[in-house]
Amino acid sequence: MRLYTGGNILLAYGAKNVDLIIIVVVSESNRIMTDIEFLKYPIGKFKLPTHPTDETLKEAIETIQTLPNLLEEAVIALDDSKLDTPYRPGGWTVRQVVHHLADSHMNAYIRFKLALTEENPQIKPYNEAAWASLPDSQLQILPSLEIVKCTHFKWTFLLENMSAKDFDRTYYHPENNNSPTLSEVTHLYSWHGIHHLAHIQHLALRNNWLTQ
Repeated sequence: MRLYTGGNILLAYGAKNVDLIIIVVVSESNRIMTDIEFLKYPIGKFKLPTHPTDETLKEAIETIQTLPNLLEEAVIALDDSKLDTPYRPGGWTVRQVVHHLADSHMNAYIRFKLALTEENPQIKPYNEAAWASLPDSQLQILPSLEIVKCTHFKWTFLLENMSAKDFDRTYYHPENNNSPTLSEVTHLYSWHGIHHLAHIQHLALRNNWLTQ
């Protein structure tokens, strides 16, 4: 079982047939965090390891590999009323989160391929909130679950066959005005998937869906 820590929760899960468990850790420092901030970032904001290593990169790749199964386990039994519940006040619904993960990680995979075949290419940012409001974000979730599954299958294979020099390659992000390495981006998307999975699981925990 892998244990994730961040912010004021711990995430523990196994790779197969084990529900994600969210354990809320209460401490004085956590009480300072506003409720809305906690709901936005249940595992904390992304922080690149101070000293990224081959081991942290391997763990990030493993997280990307396991996300599709964990996501499916978290949402597959939810009915429409639960899927249309926002994970926080003013936030996306569970349905929108699932569709966002498909959109976001398809973009991420393409960015990797661009960076691997061009010299520091400029990628195309997109308006996540606008995408989440398009009609296809109201579809049933199965198509996006399949997109996540297939994208992550190919993405993981690509990551596992990249060299150290490949992970040093970059792309240019015009909104952020920076050129992250693919190693940094791998760590980012490892966090990104668990970040949104925690949104769903924390909502389920708060609403007692896990016992229904």
